Amino acid sequence: MTKYTLPALNYEFNALEPHIDQQTMEIHYGKHHQTYVNNLNAALEGKEKLQAKSLEELVKNLDDVPEEIRIAVRNNGGGHLNHSLFWEVIAPASGQNTIATNLEKAIHESFGSFENFQKEFTAAATTRFGSGWAWLIINEDGKLQVTSTANQDHPIMEGNQAILGLDVWEHAYYLNYQNRRPEYISSFFNIINWNVVSEKYEQNI
Repeated sequence: MTKYTLPALNYEFNALEPHIDQQTMEIHYGKHHQTYVNNLNAALEGKEKLQAKSLEELVKNLDDVPEEIRIAVRNNGGGHLNHSLFWEVIAPASGQNTIATNLEKAIHESFGSFENFQKEFTAAATTRFGSGWAWLIINEDGKLQVTSTANQDHPIMEGNQAILGLDVWEHAYYLNYQNRRPEYISSFFNIINWNVVSEKYEQNI
């Protein structure tokens, strides 16, 4: 059966500097993410029906996973899915990177303004205790919402569709920012690939 693999990056490891440094990218992508992929494949060894599922389908339907490997699939499948989205929604800073009209309108409808959205997202990322993620999701009512999850949990586990995610595990920022998580979060807004986020919004509304 086909095994899960690392997604290809659309930029070089140093392309996100100074916001995310090259060494962090090399370790985060090549070691941390690769470990989630390796552990997921190991957990699913011999489970052909599960191996045949898409990553989203697998993580969304954890009740279908045997109990003895469910935690491993939750942690490592979630880690693989989370990071795969993360690499997509960041890109080198560019003046050509703009929010599509429909997404911009939805942000204003849900949060009142982009500034309010940014404040709410920043608060979710800052106050997530320990390790986890901050998200912009399309909830089950089809509305935009900011949320956060612990560890490597993904919003799809609760029936929500993530269109933007920020990794606030310390391995994502500690080499460059040490304990200054708020500075890392602020810097993240300089490298959001709004073209991709807008596409994901259109695909899931």
